[in-house]
Amino acid sequence: MAQVQGYKNGRINIILQDQKMMEQPKAESRTTVAKRMNSPLQLVDREFSSFVGLKDLKTSIKEIYASILINEKRKESGLKDSKQVLHMLFKGNPGTGKTTVARKLAKIYYEMNILSKGHFIEAERADLVGEYIGQTAQKTRAIIQRAMGGVLFIDEAYSLSRGGEKDFGKEAIDTLVKHMEDQHQDLVLILAGYPYEMERFLTFNPGLESRFPFILEFDDYDVEELMEIAKRMVDEREYKFTREAEWKLRNHLARKVRASSVNFSNARYVRNVIERAIRLHAVRLLSEDNYSSNDLMLLTGEDMLLDIE
Repeated sequence: MAQVQGYKNGRINIILQDQKMMEQPKAESRTTVAKRMNSPLQLVDREFSSFVGLKDLKTSIKEIYASILINEKRKESGLKDSKQVLHMLFKGNPGTGKTTVARKLAKIYYEMNILSKGHFIEAERADLVGEYIGQTAQKTRAIIQRAMGGVLFIDEAYSLSRGGEKDFGKEAIDTLVKHMEDQHQDLVLILAGYPYEMERFLTFNPGLESRFPFILEFDDYDVEELMEIAKRMVDEREYKFTREAEWKLRNHLARKVRASSVNFSNARYVRNVIERAIRLHAVRLLSEDNYSSNDLMLLTGEDMLLDIE
């Protein structure tokens, strides 16, 4: 499968995504799923319909699903089918939705009957790396075993290589690489982290990059997308902006985007702004003698004290 490079618009409102895995029914066959939809690719549109951005990600997932369905048809016709490997690398700054997309993919791949369980396991260095010789491989294999049938997501994956050649993290990487090959039929491994650090990480093990057919770049949100995220957050909480509040927020976000430090936390920053505005709104109302039911919903310019980092 061709490698996906230079991935654009891989962005998402991380706050809007439900972080709890729903109990799922027994998986249908891929053919049954395809027939149940007006189009075999409708599932992807449905699952990502509430997300901000993600146009290219939807396209990539549709390509994956289409290739799987066609492979099955080729097998039925006695033709050679191609090996399907779905391991991925996610590169992006904080708050661009890497974890949330990984959770959603676990659910979608289960519904597509690509994965047998569709659960999501999130791990970090401490879950994989031991303190003495032999412990790391054992811990890493245990995490892989838990993740079988689902998605294993390792954020800040470059932390596995931070100690160099003599660090036990190298043993974790080697163990992951081996199981990526052996268990690819019912396991998706997603490594994620900041763009620059992930580039350095790939040089740590020369054979690592070639094992990930999909390298997806999660760009920062632009001002319009950040405003869309803010409005959805406010709507979900049953608040609304006054015109002044919306104007103040838009101008503030424009300044933040122009400054665009590598540590700008995108949708997380917007969430913090909205939550603080709601707290200030509550303090303001309690200091007033009278307020209407409409006042209970209205975030004003006075509530938008935009000096947080």
